[in-house]
Amino acid sequence: MANARDEPELVLVVDDDARIRQMLSRYFEGEGYRVTLAGDGREMRNKLEKAHVDIVLLDLGLPGEDGLSLARELRAHSDIPIIMLTGRDDVVDRVVGLEIGADDYVTKPFHLREVLARVRSALRRRRPPPASVPEVQTSETFCFEGLRLDVACRRLTSKDGGEIALTTAEFDMLCTLVRHAGRVLKRDVLMDLTRGRSLEAYDRVIDAQIARLRRKIERDPRRPELIKSVRGVGYVFSARTVKQDA
Repeated sequence: MANARDEPELVLVVDDDARIRQMLSRYFEGEGYRVTLAGDGREMRNKLEKAHVDIVLLDLGLPGEDGLSLARELRAHSDIPIIMLTGRDDVVDRVVGLEIGADDYVTKPFHLREVLARVRSALRRRRPPPASVPEVQTSETFCFEGLRLDVACRRLTSKDGGEIALTTAEFDMLCTLVRHAGRVLKRDVLMDLTRGRSLEAYDRVIDAQIARLRRKIERDPRRPELIKSVRGVGYVFSARTVKQDA
């Protein structure tokens, strides 16, 4: 569970309930992680400024600045994994949270082993693949609908050269779809191709990533022309794609 810095990954727990903060802290430290705690948005920002956080466990029901606002703020400038801690009846909030960029959620009251499984899953999806198994050809560049996808530089640019900001997960998803253009990909296949499937990963993660991608690359995300849904199956990248190899 060490990261690229050869030290245990750092979990930031943001919850106004001190008992939950301490419970999660003791449990994750017992599993070999480092843990830092925050009770509100102000403390969260302070912790993020002082340390390189690897994942955030974020309570949606915070007083004052709620978890949705903080998740939106986090996702605006970072692709750090976010797992929401939600109440049993927060169905709408869970959906909104996934749409604005959270990676997963856990419903309260929760089992600590479930939280651990979801944290491990989110962190695995963020890690780069082993060096011995190249993820993509570094010389690949794809052009479609006025957009240019440069795999080596991990950049998506528009016709005028402006860069379209994508998170790590969104970029990996777009690469996978574009490289299999015209082929209908099931959700479990997409999970396999985007950094590996785990038992804790769910279809909702794929759907949320697709929704965020559409908002960034489609003319009208409500009527997608590039990434189309195939009901009951999965998704297909339907744009005409030109591949350029250096």
